[in-house]
This record gives sequence, C-alpha cells and structure tokens, in this order.
Amino acid sequence: MTRLWNKYRYLFFRRFTQIGLLVLYFGANAWGWTLLMGNLSASSILGIIPLSDPFAGLQMLAAGAVMATDLLIGMLLVSVFYLVVGGRAFCSWVCPINIITDAAALLRRKLGIDAIAKRQPASRNMRYWVLALSLVLSFILGVTAFEFISPISMLHRGIVFGLGFGWAAMFIIFIFDLFVLKNGWCGHVCPLGGFYSLVGKTSLIRVQHTVENCTACMKCKAVCPEGQVLHMINKQSLAVLSGECTNCARCIEVCDDDALGFSLRKFAKQQKRESNNESNK
Repeated sequence: MTRLWNKYRYLFFRRFTQIGLLVLYFGANAWGWTLLMGNLSASSILGIIPLSDPFAGLQMLAAGAVMATDLLIGMLLVSVFYLVVGGRAFCSWVCPINIITDAAALLRRKLGIDAIAKRQPASRNMRYWVLALSLVLSFILGVTAFEFISPISMLHRGIVFGLGFGWAAMFIIFIFDLFVLKNGWCGHVCPLGGFYSLVGKTSLIRVQHTVENCTACMKCKAVCPEGQVLHMINKQSLAVLSGECTNCARCIEVCDDDALGFSLRKFAKQQKRESNNESNK
C-alpha cells in the first residue's frame, strides 16, 4: 500500500485539485457557492479576491479593451503565484485538459504507439508561434483570439455550464494526442502552455536530479510530457531549470532510485555549483 501511494501520490493530488476546482466552479453556477466563482479566465475567491488569466488579459489588451482594476489585480496575483511555483504547474495541476492528454499518453504507451512513432514530426516551439499569432490576431480582429476558440474554455464551460462543444473539444484532443502527435496539444500547440513556460523560467520550485542515485532506467523520460527537460538524466546532478517543465512530479513518482525530487531553486543552483567544482578537481 505504501509503495502504491508513493507511486501515485502526486497524481492523486493533481486530480483532486483539478476535479475539486471544477466542482467549486460548478457549485457556484448551480447552487450559488461563493468560495470560487467564475471560470478559468476570470474568477474570484469569496467574491473578494480577483483571479484573472494573464494570457487572456494580454489578449484583451492587444484587442484594445480597457482593463478594469480588479482584472489587473487578478492578473498580477496569478502571475506572482506561478512565478513562484512554476508557470506550467497550471497545465498539470489546474487545467482540465490535462486529464484528457494524460489519458491519451497512457493509452498510447499501452498500445505501443510510442515505439512505432519514435520521431516527433513537429517542433515544440510551435506553441510560441501560436502564442504570438494569438496576440497578433487579437490586435487585428479586436477580440481575444485564442479565448474565442480555446478548447480549455470550451471544456470548462461544458463541465460547469453544460454546453455541448466542450465534449467535442475533449474528444478531438484525445484522438489527436493518441494517434497523431505524442503530447500534441499541451506539448506542441497550446499557446497558454507556451505562455506559462515563459512565466515559469524564474520559478523557485524545481525537480532536482541526483546522478549518484540514478541507474538510467529512463522510466522518468517515458512518463514525462516534456521529456526534453530531463536532459541531465544519467549525466550530472542538476535541477530542471527549463520553464517547460510542468512540475507534474510523475518522474519523481516512477523513479525507484530516489534520484529525483522537488527542491528550491537557490539550493538547486548551489548543488550545481558544488557538482561542477567536484568535477573540476
């Protein structure tokens, strides 16, 4: 039982957070709960503390909208939070699409599709181009371009408000990730993930690798949705400093060697310097 808990503890907490947030949003709409009202683009805690998606706010600014004070405060609060814990923690701990893409990735491994299609036909930098295009189109069209077609918003509205398009978006992304491109939506296309990758570059909470414990089993890379961030595996003791890491902790859970774990950025940098000093002796 302890082994099972260690293997899935972070996954349990992630699903609890993702589903719990949906329940709170649904409860606000269906039963008038006030703990968390609104949606993932703009909401409030107890009707007092505003929370706003910074990327949605940037699109509004690009579209020429005049931002209300509570929206600006909400953008600031959310930005500061993800600057500390890691921008793409939103992707793995909050975004409901993550449940769909994780399911597709798991089934993809079980069916052996990864072994057949080892080479990825698309660049992960595509999400940054989509991010830039979203802002440009918002400026040209005068609307929040990505929010208008966002599967994240569609799915969230579908679950909270009962709109049908959310389920269609969920199905399309699942099929896309399963058969077309590994980690296709979150890892290659989604501009929101690209935005939070940029935000997360300076975050304090990092995954730390200890090379002395590592047996190079590569289980971590097999489950990581952003495998390129684990370039140090079996090479050196180093923290994952890339903003593209989602801090999902699946690599930590599957590691039987205790070679991976969370650490604070300043300690990770100190360990890196000590490791470099030892190697130079």
